Amino acid sequence: MNATTTGTLSALVLAGSRKGAADPMAVAAGLSHKALIPLDGKPMIAHVLDALRATPAITRIIVCIETPSVLDGLLLPGEDIIPAADGPSASVLAGLAACGTPLLVTTADNPLLRPEWIEAFLKDAGTADLAVGVAKEATVRRDVPGTARTFIRLADVAFSGCNLFLFRTEVSRRVASLWRRLENERKHPLRMGWLLGPSVLLRFLLRRLDTRALLARIRKLTGAQARFVFMPDGRAAVDVDKPADLELVRRLMASERRN
Repeated sequence: MNATTTGTLSALVLAGSRKGAADPMAVAAGLSHKALIPLDGKPMIAHVLDALRATPAITRIIVCIETPSVLDGLLLPGEDIIPAADGPSASVLAGLAACGTPLLVTTADNPLLRPEWIEAFLKDAGTADLAVGVAKEATVRRDVPGTARTFIRLADVAFSGCNLFLFRTEVSRRVASLWRRLENERKHPLRMGWLLGPSVLLRFLLRRLDTRALLARIRKLTGAQARFVFMPDGRAAVDVDKPADLELVRRLMASERRN
């Protein structure tokens, strides 16, 4: 059953800081969390929450953060908080344990998020166990000229992540568990490659790994059918990881107000 028609879709917002590491942007702003950096008159996370609230398919919102008190006055009655774990993947697993599936996951540093993008994403997710929102390089360069984004280059397409995931079925938990294992080895690329399989790593390095082969490998490792959902607007790939991103988002918001 499609998550957009069940009326029971939960949304999880990852807003915590990585354990033992203060976010440099939050420190520079004199704040405890990057999610609280002001944008267009309100904290960055408030823009994300507004987009989720305006999405009819979403019936529950949960924020994952290690210091609930910093969200005082930002959440509406019925919106919940769960403690952040020691990394994004562990927090997603905690969200799945608390909410079950289907679970939409996004991040607090995704302030350009729009309800129409979410609806398009949910529609195109189809019956996949896991859907991942991405934007093609050409789409990003069309809609955000001159932006410096990180692109994953496969044999058939180059894309940037959009911080939008749908864990639609219970089997998708296995992908989150694989993500957790990969995250634990993030400082050891060779070990990460070994987890995915040496042949996958070699094909990626040689630019011979395409989306079909990558998704097939994920299915072999987890039993989950995953799907890339290509977002129609390149701005969906713009999150706030560094000061230049923050200035870009401010310019985009100002341009939107003028139009």
